[in-house]
Amino acid sequence: MKIQLCYASTRNNESEDLLQDLNDILTVARDFNSRNEICGVLYYADGSFFQCLQGSEHVVKQLFESICKDKRHHQIIGFDTTEIAETNFKDWSMKYVQRNSEINKFFKKMNFKIFSPAQLDENSLPIFLNHLYDADQTNIKPQRVGMNNRGVNKYL
Repeated sequence: MKIQLCYASTRNNESEDLLQDLNDILTVARDFNSRNEICGVLYYADGSFFQCLQGSEHVVKQLFESICKDKRHHQIIGFDTTEIAETNFKDWSMKYVQRNSEINKFFKKMNFKIFSPAQLDENSLPIFLNHLYDADQTNIKPQRVGMNNRGVNKYL
């Protein structure tokens, strides 16, 4: 049986390198998911993660238990797990969607000034997922460590 499991969490701010955290999460997720026929999407904005996982019930639930132990996440809120006939993110072992104006508009219509995935409910979750299905994949580019990124002003 295939299921869909979605959750929201708050980023643990102990790590100061958000890009490295996202890159690490996506690298591990894509490797694990492709080996275990899991697919899904990850969205991050305003200190919050949202992830939707789709695949075999046993593997997805085991993966979620592992995510709950990951120190990069806290205040994890799981949404209802649903049985699905087919996966919606089959082209991605883990699609990543960066902050997006359509998603910002969606949360503003729900009267939230910032991305607040923990506030999604059974009516708003499918609409939000449709925005994620339609959104373009985002590639994370590693930051170049140069004069500007080290806080050095080359003109002084």
